[in-house]
Amino acid sequence: MTHLKADASAEEPRSVFKESSRIFRRNRALGYVSNHVPAVTRYVQRRRDTLLITCIGRSFQVYTASHFRLIHVSGLHPDEITALATDRLHTYTASNKCIYAWRAGKHIRHVYRGHQKDVHLLLPFGASLISVDRENVLKVWNIPTEDVYLEVPFRAEQFQITAVAHPPTYINKIVLGSQQGQLKILNIKKNTVVCTLSHHDSRITCIEPAPALDVVAVGHGDGTIMLVNLKFDEALMCFKQDWGQVTSLTFRTDGPPILVSACSNGFMAFWNLEERKLAGQLHAHEDQVTTAICLPSEPVVFTTSPDNSMKLFVFDMPDGGARQLRIREGHTKPPLCIRYHGNSGISILSSGEDSTLRVFSTISESLNRSMGRATYNPKATKAKNRFQHDKYIMPPILEFTSDTAREKEWDNIAAIHAGIIQTTTWTFHKNRIGQHRLVPPQFQNKFRTNFQSETTCIVLTHCGNFVIIGYSSGHIERFNIQSGLHRASYGSPGHKMAVRGLVSDNLNQSVISGCSEGLLKFWNFKGKVDKPVAVLRLADGICLMRQHRESSMLALGLETFKVYVIDMHTRVIVRKFVGHTARLNDMTFSPDSRWLISASMDSTIKVWDIPSSYMVDHFRVERPCVSLCMSPNGDFLATAHVNMLGIYLWANKMLFNQISLRSIEPTEPAPYVGLPTNVCDAMELEDGLQELQIDDEETGELIDAKYETPKQLDEELITLSGLAASRWQNLLDLELIKQRNKPKAPPKAPKQAPFFLPTVSGLELRFDVENGQKPGDGSRVRQATTLNNLTAFGQLLEGTAISEDFAPAVTHLTQLGPSMVDFEIKSLHPEAGGTLLAMLQFLKLIEFMFASNLNFELAQSYLSVFLRSHGLGLTEYPELVKALRSVSQVQQDSWKRVEEKLIYGTGVVAALRNFAH
Repeated sequence: MTHLKADASAEEPRSVFKESSRIFRRNRALGYVSNHVPAVTRYVQRRRDTLLITCIGRSFQVYTASHFRLIHVSGLHPDEITALATDRLHTYTASNKCIYAWRAGKHIRHVYRGHQKDVHLLLPFGASLISVDRENVLKVWNIPTEDVYLEVPFRAEQFQITAVAHPPTYINKIVLGSQQGQLKILNIKKNTVVCTLSHHDSRITCIEPAPALDVVAVGHGDGTIMLVNLKFDEALMCFKQDWGQVTSLTFRTDGPPILVSACSNGFMAFWNLEERKLAGQLHAHEDQVTTAICLPSEPVVFTTSPDNSMKLFVFDMPDGGARQLRIREGHTKPPLCIRYHGNSGISILSSGEDSTLRVFSTISESLNRSMGRATYNPKATKAKNRFQHDKYIMPPILEFTSDTAREKEWDNIAAIHAGIIQTTTWTFHKNRIGQHRLVPPQFQNKFRTNFQSETTCIVLTHCGNFVIIGYSSGHIERFNIQSGLHRASYGSPGHKMAVRGLVSDNLNQSVISGCSEGLLKFWNFKGKVDKPVAVLRLADGICLMRQHRESSMLALGLETFKVYVIDMHTRVIVRKFVGHTARLNDMTFSPDSRWLISASMDSTIKVWDIPSSYMVDHFRVERPCVSLCMSPNGDFLATAHVNMLGIYLWANKMLFNQISLRSIEPTEPAPYVGLPTNVCDAMELEDGLQELQIDDEETGELIDAKYETPKQLDEELITLSGLAASRWQNLLDLELIKQRNKPKAPPKAPKQAPFFLPTVSGLELRFDVENGQKPGDGSRVRQATTLNNLTAFGQLLEGTAISEDFAPAVTHLTQLGPSMVDFEIKSLHPEAGGTLLAMLQFLKLIEFMFASNLNFELAQSYLSVFLRSHGLGLTEYPELVKALRSVSQVQQDSWKRVEEKLIYGTGVVAALRNFAH
């Protein structure tokens, strides 16, 4: 992915901006579709489809018109994009006084530098590119050579350029529209003004060439639309839309003589040019329509708007009107609450100031969907005239709760709204708002006396059956979300002050509530709920509560910007974190409950390590984070920020990088990290090396040091080997196992035996290179050796008679399989090719294993095999009998210690069991 760099003089110091914090790295932004910059289209013959190019700030996105599928996202520009244009080969963007020519939307082919102000108009014109900047300077660029072919400055008080177009068949000529309402035809080859036309005094906002020769449509700021014949300087017809400024014009080229005009209030008008009258109108967007383009020879019109949406309308209505065919949209106003839904980490639920609830997919943008807008009366909203204002729209959703337990059976999302008492229910499976409006009996119209109360917090039980709601009056109410019926009230009321947080456990045994007075109350979920079971009084008021149900931990955000962690079972404060300097907005636990991540209005996000009670990461962002949530897999952190329409994803570097975390002083200034963009940033080599370097100035305590388990914690502790039970349990039953697994037919030898390298017996594949011919050993005379036939293990045992080092022999024996262990032990007897010394050293090896307290179960198993194989013949040798007595004494001492602990443990368990009954 290409990244654009600003000039060296305009670059900020690297210390001011960082790509990532210690734990989280910028990944990408979700939910951006379009902004105020008009979109452009380009037909691609190879695809047989039209590409739609929309601007989203510092980059642009390319979609297919057939399915609105996102193809790719461009690289980052040094500043916001101010203009877009396209031709057969390139996509042109204007940013930071420069113009960039992109090929295939990903690679920069040309960069045009020379403007002193930002460019706001672009027009590709054959081999030339026309650009107009805010200083009212028009430049004509040679596209291949990047040279300026012509530069024409205009006086702003006489002719302020506001629109530019190229009429078909007009060679080397373009039409310019001005703030003063005049039109000029400019010959860019001769640098002469062919003529000046003036038919209206209002500001020209757009110029669109008509399918007919010499005719252009001109849109004005007062809503006037004029069709002008440039050849004869004649106004053919004039329309007036009462909605206000004309923002875009386009002609249908599929047959009907229709002119489509867009307005600044979100409406579109369809004008019949033959009958010279209004043919229809459509409310397309909530904000002004900045783009309206009829695709060539197709009965569809493509529109975009600053309301963060793009739509495709098809003209197939009986009256010739248009209906919505496709849509791709995000939040029209900033989101207020975001939460991951389910355990897959794919879907993110988001509620915004636009009163909508949306689902964003972290996999594909085509999976995004809207669950609709909250309304008091869904039927009346659906039945209203589309040109009327909807008076049933509810206030923004401040917080919601969801669960997947009963997702396909009934509503599984409950949301609270700003300033009202009603709670709405939603269904994720059916992707719409539910039928219930949860209001407790004391707040219903016929009983209500307090008209100032509102919902403040909400929680859905883990079973998906009940929703518990807290109110500003201190009431705590429980509803059945399936039927919408009121089931219980906790206390009368539960608190004297506003309830700021509610949580429930996994088994529906208890409910915990916190209020702005600083009281944390523990209630029984059912049964006697008129009084709390326990009350924990805090010195400061509670502003929010978050829980981790699996670990039964509860995080409290206080009004004094402190963070407390409470154990829900013991009801005590286990951690206190101090470091924020402004109001806490949101908190979330990591999936393993090791981290607590908090965000506040001081624009910082802090990561607290709960086991060590240290802060291990913090960073500052451009705007305060209002909501955050960690994915169930722990791979991403999702954040939403003040006045930002998108959802930002941060990758957890701990999953793909080995990072040693050190404690950070909470009062230390947080480094600034830029917000993620729509394109995944590729880490540069220099940034990667800088991240891998160890900072010598870091003096904090190491939190996540790599710990390797020692082979033995203490020499006095009896330690097992850790090998699989099959390696030692079946040693005494090998004959039975071999008899049972004996094949019915003998194995057949292959016709041509393949060549095999000799290997060493054992579980690990190793080639026997020791028996090969050694360099320099050229003699063929065989050396005289002893008559015994010791195995490799037997030779190691005889070697221990001099060195007294049994560790190599133990290591060799533990690497063998059960059959080889049995064979090696049986081969120690002189009749089997062994020696008396080897048998004696084997008993000393067993004594060494018992004395070192290592491999306790292996020593017992090996001794059993030895005694079973050579038991009767051992009495013939006094040296072996003496060694056996020594081994017996050591073995009895070891087993006595184990037996005492087992009997003690069994007695304690039996006593506790009797006590429980």
